[in-house]
Amino acid sequence: AGSYPALYLSGMRVLEVLKGKVIRKRSDGWGRNVLVAVQFSLSILMIVAVLVIFRQMDFVQSTHLGYDRDNLVYFQREGKLMEGGNTFLEEVLNIPGVKDATMSGFYIGGMNSTGGVGWPEKTDEDQLQFWEVDAGPGLIEMMGIEVIEGRSFSGDLSSDSTGIIFNETAIKAMGLENPIGTRVFHYKGFKKIIGVVKDFHLESLHQPVQPTLFLYDPTESPFIMAKLQKGAEKNALEAMEDVFNEFNPGFPFEPKFVDQDYQAQYAAEQRVGALSAYAAGFAILISCLGLFGLASFSAERRAKEIGIRKILGSGIGGIIRLLMMDFLKVILVAVVVALPLSYFVAQGWLEGFAYRIPLEWWFFASAGVAALIVAALTISAQTWKAAVTNPVQSLRDE
Repeated sequence: AGSYPALYLSGMRVLEVLKGKVIRKRSDGWGRNVLVAVQFSLSILMIVAVLVIFRQMDFVQSTHLGYDRDNLVYFQREGKLMEGGNTFLEEVLNIPGVKDATMSGFYIGGMNSTGGVGWPEKTDEDQLQFWEVDAGPGLIEMMGIEVIEGRSFSGDLSSDSTGIIFNETAIKAMGLENPIGTRVFHYKGFKKIIGVVKDFHLESLHQPVQPTLFLYDPTESPFIMAKLQKGAEKNALEAMEDVFNEFNPGFPFEPKFVDQDYQAQYAAEQRVGALSAYAAGFAILISCLGLFGLASFSAERRAKEIGIRKILGSGIGGIIRLLMMDFLKVILVAVVVALPLSYFVAQGWLEGFAYRIPLEWWFFASAGVAALIVAALTISAQTWKAAVTNPVQSLRDE
């Protein structure tokens, strides 16, 4: 900002300046137009970025994960709860506002994994890693996970201890056409497939659904999970804490909501979205300042030309179109340059998600139209002022 004027002014010849013969280079206008075009190209890029990020985040929040994460709360089993969990659960289920509760090994983004699973016709090349979830009775139903074949764990059947449930992805990866009743090897012993559940997301949408299995193992489940009634969460948690302190004195009651864990996975993207919105606002503001200055400069330089045109019969509308078209051409160039660039940038960012929104045409059309409208509004005041100026004032020689 300071160096260019200093270099430009220091290069002028003093005698020519005093005589009023300052020579304007043809490249000056070209350079100014390039700068304005670059500014608006970046503004359009930022507008597209904001649209894409917010749409993707909305998609992340609204996508059904294959289970109902609302009002699901869990906390660590420790101390006496590792032994007397069933008695504790009976007390919890009597609390108003608690719809259901059971033992659980489920938590987002941190499940145990195992490769120690064998099945009929497994080859040495079939090396699958499974997410492993220890489950108590009713966990699958409480979470709203859909059973598409067979049954869930009931807790009333002794055979559940040797039962195993897989998700759809696991069954497809193992190549089992009729999975129910199939005997598989698990590192804890041989198991029989009693059910298949619909795919659900244990991780963020950055990752595809992984092969997952459920084991009926309440004693090894590290958490107690409860489904709370909407609107009664606070009172239910307070009562639950009282029961917890009674059963497990000396241990902290630290409940966590599954939905909050899910949201935390996208903290970085939410920060990027907020920063992008601010950056887009600043980019548009700076671009408008540059365009406003350029419009003022152009109107001043062409004051005599405008005066002559008005004397020869040009109307205010014609003068405004003449001045605005010069600038709108620059903005159109910025739009043409920015839209392909913004497409590749947006596509690259979305590739970080296994599940993502499609890039729709209106993202880019909205950004281009917004840039044109902002540019037109920015220069309209200066063009109107120049168009309505009395030609006598601009043509007289002072």
